[in-house]
Amino acid sequence: MPTHRPPVAGGVEEVTFTLTAQERDQFRKVAAEVADGLPHPGLADPALLDDPGVLADIEIAARWLPPRLARELSRFRTRGNAHGTLIVRNLPVDDDLPPTPADGVAPDWARLPLATVAQLATVSWLGDVIAYADEKSGRLVQDIVPVRGAERRQENSGSVMLELHTEDGFHPFKPDFVTLLCLRADHERRALTSTGAITRALPRLSAGCVATLRRPSFRIRHSSSFSGAGAGAGAGVGEGAVSMPLPVLSGPDTEPELTADFHAMEADDETAARALDELRDAMLAVLVGTVLDAGDLIVVDNRAAVHGRTGFRPRYDGQDRWLRRCFAVADLRRSRGLRTSGSHVCAPLPAEGRP
Repeated sequence: MPTHRPPVAGGVEEVTFTLTAQERDQFRKVAAEVADGLPHPGLADPALLDDPGVLADIEIAARWLPPRLARELSRFRTRGNAHGTLIVRNLPVDDDLPPTPADGVAPDWARLPLATVAQLATVSWLGDVIAYADEKSGRLVQDIVPVRGAERRQENSGSVMLELHTEDGFHPFKPDFVTLLCLRADHERRALTSTGAITRALPRLSAGCVATLRRPSFRIRHSSSFSGAGAGAGAGVGEGAVSMPLPVLSGPDTEPELTADFHAMEADDETAARALDELRDAMLAVLVGTVLDAGDLIVVDNRAAVHGRTGFRPRYDGQDRWLRRCFAVADLRRSRGLRTSGSHVCAPLPAEGRP
């Protein structure tokens, strides 16, 4: 498939919300107070974040977020928007950033207390945080950085064009919202994060295409980054594993939900393959995008929009592009069969890929 074209920038302003300096300082103060109050023993352990008490404290503190931001997040959670995307600029992040982690994992999240708490507090307005033991060792807040040797991978460690996709679309409890907080932009500011919403693409699709996309005629290969590593061998996921057959579109006719991956999705027949190509062309025509700077947070409604990124050139000098990713779901209870009591981390998927 051809690489996707640079997004049209015209829609970015429609979905962008910028904190004032006063609002950012207010948010910083709240985040700092919460971070200072977290238990210090074992603070570097990412498992500490997966604690009901810690997450409850952050959620309570989130009620002190600047009211304008809280209203914007609440509105996006309940109503969404035409682009399935919200960009929040000028969030507080830590002033003294460590080097961008070369292996893709920050050694100590406590070195980034402001960014960690600010992102989790923001996410709590969207729903309940969720993570997956199969992915990034189950971390609730994950580091997204280029990794040497993985440049051409179609996953978050790569630096070539990242194809449009639904995040973890193969998972039965995939995220409802994906948040990406920028700590450090790429050197040349070439990495354009792009999104495309199904409601804007829908008028461009033929009736036959829509009917085909509503059939369970598609499967998604699991990303190699979504593997059993760190979650126990034999999890049956990773490169080569595929989902059960699923539809690309579901739900209401005028505002359907979308599950698509234009790199990893396979069609069961030629008709389905043509429909997927038609959908991709329609998505390319409605993309919006932006280069993320430090303090920028993009929120993607993972049920309504796909997202991707244009390519960039890492230097592996400790100053490369660095995002932190955190997921949310509207109803955490739906996944309780895959989680231990009190945990927000789903256990590895069974060998067949979907429960």
